[in-house]
Amino acid sequence: MADAQQHRLAAQLLQRIQDETYPPGSDFPSYRAIATEFGAGNGAAYRAVQILRTAGHLDGRPRGRLTVRHPPGVRTLADPDAEWPYGRGETERTRPRASEALAARLDCEPRTQVACERVELLDPDGRPAMLVTTWWRGRRREHASARISVSMHRMTSDEAHLLGMPAGALALLVDRTRLDAAGSVTEVADLVLPADRWTVGG
Repeated sequence: MADAQQHRLAAQLLQRIQDETYPPGSDFPSYRAIATEFGAGNGAAYRAVQILRTAGHLDGRPRGRLTVRHPPGVRTLADPDAEWPYGRGETERTRPRASEALAARLDCEPRTQVACERVELLDPDGRPAMLVTTWWRGRRREHASARISVSMHRMTSDEAHLLGMPAGALALLVDRTRLDAAGSVTEVADLVLPADRWTVGG
């Protein structure tokens, strides 16, 4: 419940940034002032402000003076199959059994045990840029080509938390399927990119 409240509050505050109730370069209200105005607890207000700060909407230090950041330029992910040139954040590895949908993507039987890796890719300044979840069978293999498709996606609470965004924020979902020289699937991946920061081209 507390988690839902802080994400809901973050979304309300983000709306005020986007409609320029809080214009770029202006002082952002303190978390105590936000708690009072929105009838929230100090803890929820503080965490909501930190969500916005982590997502890059605010400049300044925690518990210090914060200002509204000028909006970043939208970047283009020109080649979703290229290696990421910057840092990597948290990485989680599991060995789930493939659902029917995942099995169809990997060209294997449902319930086949597969490897899964989820990793945060970071901007040069260390902020989360995107979330990549990759699945493969057996040993990871080299690929010769890739198929890419792009759709719109509402972030889950878990994805939004990892990317420092409000739950339900709009994202681009890039479905990347890597193939070997014979055209067999070597791995599939979902790339989740905040829609206010990215376009996909190439």
